[in-house]
Amino acid sequence: MALALMMVGAPYVLMAETKVAPQDQAEITLSFAPIVRRTGPAVVNIYARKVVEQRQGWMFDDPFFRRFFGDELPFGGGGGAQNRVENSLGSGVILRSDGIIVTNNHVIKDADDITVVLSDRREFDATLLLKDQRTDIAVLRIDAKGEELPTVAFADSDDLEVGDLVLALGNPFGVGRTVTSGIVSALARTTVGITDYRFFIQTDAAINPGNSGGALVDMRGQLVGINTAIYSRSGGSLGIGFAVPSNMVRTVVASAVSGKPLVRPWLSFVGKSVTSDIANAIGLKRPFGVLVEQVYENGPAMEAGLTAGDVILRLGRHEVEDAQALRFRLATRSLGDTVPLTVFRRGREMEIPLELVPPPDDPPRNITDLEGRHPLLGAKVGNLNPALAAELGIDTDAVGVMILGIERNSPAARYGFKPGDIIVEIDGREISRVRDLERLVREPYDGWRLKLRRGGRQMNVRIG
Repeated sequence: MALALMMVGAPYVLMAETKVAPQDQAEITLSFAPIVRRTGPAVVNIYARKVVEQRQGWMFDDPFFRRFFGDELPFGGGGGAQNRVENSLGSGVILRSDGIIVTNNHVIKDADDITVVLSDRREFDATLLLKDQRTDIAVLRIDAKGEELPTVAFADSDDLEVGDLVLALGNPFGVGRTVTSGIVSALARTTVGITDYRFFIQTDAAINPGNSGGALVDMRGQLVGINTAIYSRSGGSLGIGFAVPSNMVRTVVASAVSGKPLVRPWLSFVGKSVTSDIANAIGLKRPFGVLVEQVYENGPAMEAGLTAGDVILRLGRHEVEDAQALRFRLATRSLGDTVPLTVFRRGREMEIPLELVPPPDDPPRNITDLEGRHPLLGAKVGNLNPALAAELGIDTDAVGVMILGIERNSPAARYGFKPGDIIVEIDGREISRVRDLERLVREPYDGWRLKLRRGGRQMNVRIG
């Protein structure tokens, strides 16, 4: 509200302008009810059930004793195992009248059974079509026996502005459907470490436990985001909530409905966010954009003419604030598209067309559980390639053999190997493929000298 400055002797006093009452009946009865009536029936409850085996025993259930007795434990083996049921509660949104529903991946993670409860209290068993941990989005389907279900239409989340009114619909605490209102308080939040693709709508609409997977809608009743997380010190709402933008949700749903794997465009280069120091050094007026550090051989970025030292400022009409924003913008585009990149190079801007192609799955992964008597027993390994690197969320053009998993208490675990390690060399012999490693571990073991890459650093390790 504007403030008027009035002098009353001394000192100065700030007085608010006269408040204005509603001028007619229409202004008195302004309400969000029409939007809620239109969108509310498409917001559902999600109940996920998981059965967990829990051992109820005594000291002979300890792994140490099982090394000696195995499963044939003395004296009946203690209490044995007992199943425990874990339940989780969340929300979801019907996006297609034939029963396609979107929710958060963390709501249904590892669930054995998923039940969807509609706004009219009817219950349906749900089938999981696709789950994407990197965006925390999951897509479900229910069979409504030919009935057309109520839906919410997608909005273009790029049209949102800070200050826009939004409504958050969900089922917090299992009390039933609730609606809260607020405004968009920030856009493109990329520093919130909730998912791999960090690019969130921030709202002050109250979001509480159980709202996860619910709808964030605009004043037209269209979906602008899926409520995913809150900032909280106590577990309650502090007025800072985060939602996955609808443009990202749309790409995940499209993949789920098509029945094809979710494949995102290949970045084919390594870059980092521009800092104030970098901006000053290269002559940018302010710190934004992505500095290209390395361009992969034979990738689409190299073919487009992108080079190390370029700064990507915009993708299409959208400014690229940092590296996370660029990843999001690319991930919401379709394979086969060509997008214009605005690049800052040696003091001037230029446009480069980048073709969006899938990361190549070459060489074949050949995922293998290593066997035999050697320090890597218990490790699962595979040939690293761009497609696997993209799935794992790592930026690298490295090739070689990567450790993908390690069994607990195995020799590989005891010797300190970790998932993500790239085996470069053993005893002076280059390890470029899984077959090289398999051939080597079949030989008699008499100590190893290894070269590993871990987190961008090369390590020399001696075993035995």
